[in-house]
Amino acid sequence: MDGSPLLLERDGAVAVLTLNRPERRNALDTGLKTALRRALEEVAADDAVRAVLLTGAGTAFCVGQDLAEHAAALRSDAGHAFDTVEEDYAPIVRLLATMGKPVVAAVNGTCVGAGLALALACDLRVLAEEAVFATAFTAIGLTCDSGLSLTLVRAVGEAKAKELVLLGESFGARQAVEWGITGRVVPREEAGAVARELAARLAAGPTAAYAESKRLIARAWDQDLGAALTAEARAQARLGLTADHAGAVEAFLDKRKPTFEGR
Repeated sequence: MDGSPLLLERDGAVAVLTLNRPERRNALDTGLKTALRRALEEVAADDAVRAVLLTGAGTAFCVGQDLAEHAAALRSDAGHAFDTVEEDYAPIVRLLATMGKPVVAAVNGTCVGAGLALALACDLRVLAEEAVFATAFTAIGLTCDSGLSLTLVRAVGEAKAKELVLLGESFGARQAVEWGITGRVVPREEAGAVARELAARLAAGPTAAYAESKRLIARAWDQDLGAALTAEARAQARLGLTADHAGAVEAFLDKRKPTFEGR
């Protein structure tokens, strides 16, 4: 692989983003965070991209913040050492969670701290059965960032989230799924291929409907039933005017497989 901290590959309508610091277990330094944010902005705005796959090079998905860089920042100017939380981590997570196209995480190995938050910000996950997870923040005297205080609670519930954050104990892929961090568990050597197949399937689907569905589900915790019914009705009305919907209805009546173009 080349020396870029992030690799961006176009595989048909799928954009594959690979965190590429395997020698540092894909720890997030300034170069990688900047490259990831810019790449996500690019693929989010590119209509030719209909699904996104995020993974890591080597045997780790992402071990979170590069602590060597963080230690240097603390020594240099502790008052600004955490500016990266709002300047880098927040926009990265927001892009993963809210872009109008599905995002799949291929969690090929160790996934801790902000790495776990990145995986949870994606819509779907494929987990290598050898992957190891942990929240990791309290081990260095910190609390959650990158949205983990919200996404982890939504995934596993408040009681389990407190246990995972306060104790910081590691857990495996099958435990993750058992506790609510949903994903398909496969051998490490199959994780990339399974995730690409899943992303390609999504890219060939009704991406406009996926975008509306992501928005509705994201609001589920913040509104009552009446608001949800109204939001659903408005989303259905918008989708009802798309070529995808009209074509799919005709295809159903003709007993043939529909073709979706995302419009």
